[in-house]
Amino acid sequence: MREDIEKVIVSTEQIDEIVQRLGRQLHQEYQGKNPIFICILKGAVIFMTDLIRAYDDLSEIEFMDVSSYGDALESSGEVRIIKDLDVPVNGRNVVIVEDIIDTGRTLAALIKLLQTRGAASIKICSLLSKEAHRLINVHVDYIGVGVPDEFLVGYGLDYKNQYRNLPFIGVLKPEIYE
Repeated sequence: MREDIEKVIVSTEQIDEIVQRLGRQLHQEYQGKNPIFICILKGAVIFMTDLIRAYDDLSEIEFMDVSSYGDALESSGEVRIIKDLDVPVNGRNVVIVEDIIDTGRTLAALIKLLQTRGAASIKICSLLSKEAHRLINVHVDYIGVGVPDEFLVGYGLDYKNQYRNLPFIGVLKPEIYE
């Protein structure tokens, strides 16, 4: 698996530092407010697990599986909800936890959905931001780090549901996906 990686973009140590920083920032804003952290499956699950431990206060966690990619390399533009929330968000402070903000399509659709469901506030926390690939301008409240417009895997990010378990984020060699 590691031999399929061209180069490491975000090391394990850098990820740890980012997660701790974001956890502290979220704690400052939401201390005592019991927010709902919504993990966008499957990519954000590893980040979410580490983030809520760094948050260190009362909170709830929920999961949604929302896709605009499937097994494709590019977003189709069609956003599908595969797994919806198990609890209502009406009147609640919501933090959407994403692994990467790419085109912005999925996130924009998700924000609109949660607004119609009456969330008191909606904030976005993403480990990675790929600005160069953004098609829809979405405001991301908490960003771990900006990344180049390359095919990234590791720490939750995948190619055909593989490589998620790498402890770092790296660029996948083009010969693997071409």
